[in-house]
Formats: sequence, structure tokens, C-alpha cells
Amino acid sequence: MPNLVLIRHGESQWNLENRFTGWVDVELSPKGEAEARSAGEKLKGMHFDQLFTSVLKRAINTAAIALEVTGMELPTKRDQALNERHYGDLQGLNKAETAEKFGADQVKIWRRSYDVQPPNGESLKDTAARVLPYYESEILPLLKEGKDVLVVAHGNSLRALVMHLENLTREQVLELNIPTGVPILYEMDGDANVLAHRYL
Repeated sequence: MPNLVLIRHGESQWNLENRFTGWVDVELSPKGEAEARSAGEKLKGMHFDQLFTSVLKRAINTAAIALEVTGMELPTKRDQALNERHYGDLQGLNKAETAEKFGADQVKIWRRSYDVQPPNGESLKDTAARVLPYYESEILPLLKEGKDVLVVAHGNSLRALVMHLENLTREQVLELNIPTGVPILYEMDGDANVLAHRYL
């Protein structure tokens, strides 16, 4: 039976600075590098056939550090379909300052709603519209072949995927927060239906 493991990249420098990051290509913070090493420790002894990441270096570097810890080398595909949600005009802004400017309730709607876009940015629905076709065309066929897959991506691209895998409602996904650097294991049947899932 195939396994799918999802990892949100370790803390980035802009996570640390409480900024909206989106598609801005920022580095991991020292804590983020440590989180990536910790993720690698949790993956030791597991088997993977393929790695998928976004094209952003915080995900690429998290995967590289984690795999270095495990001693594994994996065939890798990178695609912007797995990139973080694009935060549009909010990218680079401090979240607390943005809340002062637009109001905390408005910022929460932009961050957590399913289909409300921040100015010139993507909603979670928009993010899902690129993540899920990529999952179905590139990742799902491997799982159905019985392959084990590792995906290292971002909070919102993974929220979109988890919503699909766990059949979450729009209301449930609002409260879903995926921690940085903690692998989520999905155990699947031969048709790639989820049998069980847990944080490692």
C-alpha cells in the first residue's frame, strides 16, 4: 500500500518576521533549517520513490536538508503548481501592520477564507485550482502504482491538498493550520484512497 508524506517547508525568514510571503523566494531561517533536519530524522527508515516540490527555495532547501539527514537521494520534480498561494499586494507586508491598516477581521478573511482573494492575489480556491490538477496528473498515478511519494511545499498549497484528501468542508479548512517542518503521513489503499493519516 502506498504512502504519501506532505511537509510544509521549515520556517522562512519572512515567517519569522511575520510577513506575507507568497511567491517571494525567501530563505529558510536558522530555525527553519533545524525544522528541516528534524523532519529528516522522522523520515529515517521510510521508503520513497519520488519527491515533488514547488519551485521556491524554502521548499527545495527543506527537502534537500531532510533528505541529507536520511541519506536518501530521490528523483525530483519541481513545479510552480505547488507554490504557496500568491498574496498579491500583501506580499512583503507585516501581518500585524496589515491588520492595523485594513482591520483584523478583513485580514483574517483574506488569510483564512476559501474564496476571497487578497488584492491582486489568490484565494485558497484559486490555489486549489492549480494544486489539485497537478496532484491528479502527476502524483496520483504514482500512488495508484503503489509508489511512495514525498511532497515538500507550502502552508496553503498543502491546505488545498489536505482539504481534498480529507474531504474537508470550506468551514473546516478555515481552521486548518499546517505546522512548519512536521511530516504528515497518509496511508493509502490500492486506489489511493486515504485509510489513515497522522503527524510524524
